Amino acid sequence: MDSIDTYTAFDGNKLLFQGPLSDIVLKIKKRLGKAENSSILIFSDSTGKTMDFNFQGNERDVQRRLEVYVTEEVPKDNSGPGRPKLGVISREVSLLPRHWEWLATQSGGASSTLRTLVEEAKKKLTNGNQIKQAQERTYKFISAIAGDFEGYEEALRALYKRDENNFLIQIQGWPNDVKNHAIEMATPAFDKV
Repeated sequence: MDSIDTYTAFDGNKLLFQGPLSDIVLKIKKRLGKAENSSILIFSDSTGKTMDFNFQGNERDVQRRLEVYVTEEVPKDNSGPGRPKLGVISREVSLLPRHWEWLATQSGGASSTLRTLVEEAKKKLTNGNQIKQAQERTYKFISAIAGDFEGYEEALRALYKRDENNFLIQIQGWPNDVKNHAIEMATPAFDKV
């Protein structure tokens, strides 16, 4: 599931929209019209968290709020030391003297060696992290939308045990949109290591 910067909106148990946040927010405002309160829940597909958004006012007001929200979510440009054009940001690293001595003996220097070590560690941890992230985002999603559904607790247990068959059995009676989105979010948690 490619969930980077995508969101899903539900009205009760019905999936309304999926896509970038700006598209979803504007579609919801059009759907709401002049109404300011809504039971629509917006979920981040990358984290499973619900997102609160103020739909008061007209579409222009909502658009302005959306621009501010998106601007606050984007990391600020660090124009300090480093090589910003290459995406390199200089920050302080604290190591023991023996670590600095070892780094000094490596070809390419300390920065290059540290970058290489970080990339190698990321590769090793990626699969385990993907499983944990899938479990966490699925947990957040189904806790918010399906917490009172039959099989909810058993589905969570199956999710964390990585028991895909039992997970699917527990959610089979859930509304289709909720069930399908839960499966989509949980799938990486069941990948074989």
